[in-house]
Amino acid sequence: MRQALSRTKARAALMQKLENALRRSSAQGVIFGQTVANVAGISGSDLECLDFLILEGRVTAGRLADVTGLTTGAITGVVDRLEKAGLVRRERDEADRRKVFIAIVPQNVARIGKYYEHMQRAMQQAFDGYTDAELRLLLRFADQGYTTMLAATEQLKSMVGAAGNEPKGKGPSKKPKQAP
Repeated sequence: MRQALSRTKARAALMQKLENALRRSSAQGVIFGQTVANVAGISGSDLECLDFLILEGRVTAGRLADVTGLTTGAITGVVDRLEKAGLVRRERDEADRRKVFIAIVPQNVARIGKYYEHMQRAMQQAFDGYTDAELRLLLRFADQGYTTMLAATEQLKSMVGAAGNEPKGKGPSKKPKQAP
């Protein structure tokens, strides 16, 4: 019985260390992204949406809303600002002119990409130290983390909306204000 308690405490301590490490990594990622966004002249959330566009490829505003957890109204504002910054463009579907896709402007996005090169090299070096099995575990963890965060975003929007206290200023369920 005592050994089981020790194991439970050890697991709880390990899980706390993991949570702390993830929080540090996430917070530093936000700070890094905001620094890049500042240099690019866009908001941090707009930069994150741009990253989703880079990952997803040419998509509709509805798809971008789905993968980010933002409303389509918020996505419209994001796309407007990214288009104004020259980072994306709207393209009409050849088969259905009512359908509009959002596509990145590769040469302009590449200017932002240079700020990530040193981090990507460092991460590649870190990944080189893992076995294929460990990389698959990390991939599963990252995929589950994304799915969990997307669901948590939806739950938060429901909680905030149900309580009748929408967040002031920018938030996932409001159209962000444009900078002056």
